[in-house]
Amino acid sequence: MARLLQELIFEQAERRPDAIAIVHRQTILDYAGLAGLIQAAAGGLLALGLNRAERVAIYLPKCPETVAALFGTALSGGVFVPVNPLLKPEQVAYILRDCNVRILITARDRAESLEPLLIDCPDLHSLVLIDEAAPLTPHPQHLQALGWRALLTADDSPVPGSIIDIDMAAILYTSGSTGKPKGVVLSHRNMLAGAYSVAEYLGNRADDRLLAVLPFSFDYGLSQLTTAFVAGARAVLMDYLLPRDVVNTVAREAITGLAAVPPMWVQLAQLEWPAAAVDSLRYITNSGGAMPRATLAALRRSLPKTAPFLMYGLTEAFRSTYLPPAEIDRRPDSMGKAIPNAEILVVREDGTPCAPGEPGELVHRGALVGLGYWNDPDKTAERYRPAPGQNPGLPIPELAVWSGDTVRMDEDGFLYFIGRKDDMIKTSGYRVSPTEIEEVIYSSGQVAEAAALGIPHPALGQAVVTVIKPLHEVFNENDLINHCKQHLPNFMVPLQVIARFSDLPRNPNGKIDRKKLVEELASLFEN
Repeated sequence: MARLLQELIFEQAERRPDAIAIVHRQTILDYAGLAGLIQAAAGGLLALGLNRAERVAIYLPKCPETVAALFGTALSGGVFVPVNPLLKPEQVAYILRDCNVRILITARDRAESLEPLLIDCPDLHSLVLIDEAAPLTPHPQHLQALGWRALLTADDSPVPGSIIDIDMAAILYTSGSTGKPKGVVLSHRNMLAGAYSVAEYLGNRADDRLLAVLPFSFDYGLSQLTTAFVAGARAVLMDYLLPRDVVNTVAREAITGLAAVPPMWVQLAQLEWPAAAVDSLRYITNSGGAMPRATLAALRRSLPKTAPFLMYGLTEAFRSTYLPPAEIDRRPDSMGKAIPNAEILVVREDGTPCAPGEPGELVHRGALVGLGYWNDPDKTAERYRPAPGQNPGLPIPELAVWSGDTVRMDEDGFLYFIGRKDDMIKTSGYRVSPTEIEEVIYSSGQVAEAAALGIPHPALGQAVVTVIKPLHEVFNENDLINHCKQHLPNFMVPLQVIARFSDLPRNPNGKIDRKKLVEELASLFEN
């Protein structure tokens, strides 16, 4: 069993070197080829002066270079930071500064969009562009720049420093309730425990073909790689275009496992699945929000041979629960039980266990619990706290993730989601900070007050709706939406802006009463 993340690939390269590891369009790499590419990338990073535990950001769509950069960073002893390709330059630059990225691997067009902001990233010393034929663009003088091929052929004589499984492997950024995203730090042990656990209950095997549609910056998306590599299966890389493209790829590549979030499943459920897809697809998985019952029913009718796995997770602990397919008809609204090698508790505010049916906070303990938020001890102390019910004789308390989600557990131990303690919006599978949206809206100069809200939506889970008080009598909604599109990724842009020329409601503390606004707008997207 692998101890370090990159060993998943090297073990398979020893056992089955000719087995296909990744497919991307016309490019096919077997495990031996992928292992060689990872070794070359690691050597190049070390030759660039990457030190142990320094961060390497990968700002790319899904392609072989992305996979090699992720695992090459791990092999070099560095920490990889996958950046969502949908993020705007300002958001990318924030991540580069926040976790003191030393090397950025990206493409020329993305580097050009970032160029004016890189001068404010003093820790960044190297820029690697994967465009082989593209000339390097001008860049701040403190940066050295080179192409991907030059990286792979660099002097690989440096030897990576000794690392063990509790060392950092990755930092994944997730939206925070105070506006700026937070970097969740995961160790090699965290990521391997998650990969082995998920591969176990999904029954992944060497002949599986997993379609990687979700971004690798999303722990659920990255899991499509790690669970494939655990089993020696192949991962087919695809950047999401249209729902029909997904269905066609499942049929063409004989995909056996498909992971998606509820909005994508809503679209896929409306399509006709060809016989080849119906025959090949062994299982589907859902996370990032509850799948609507009607959507699940439609998928089961279209895919009668396919087992659906409904899951719940959070970046701070990767994956927490899953509902076995055999339980879906009996418990269609359940989140299921703990995944292998994790314990899920439901506790009161004082940490004592809730009775069956009593609402409480979900607490996750075990090997998947991350190392905290990068460079943020205060937020870490809020979310990573001593596990409830510990033996008082333990001088060093075990830390668990206190999720902030309210759930209940039935007599048989199955969990049911009730709601969140904070104001985070869950849309299209993403956790979105209302504060981050509001900051962009205020920067437009059109708004005196703003509240970004998550309103129930049949396809998105929650839709982003913003209630505003305009600063001036003449207000142009389209101008505000366009301003948001310039500064926010599409999934954060408000679906609707509601203008009110009176003050927004306040709670007793004088803050905008989000709960009241959500209640007022709860039926906005019904029918």
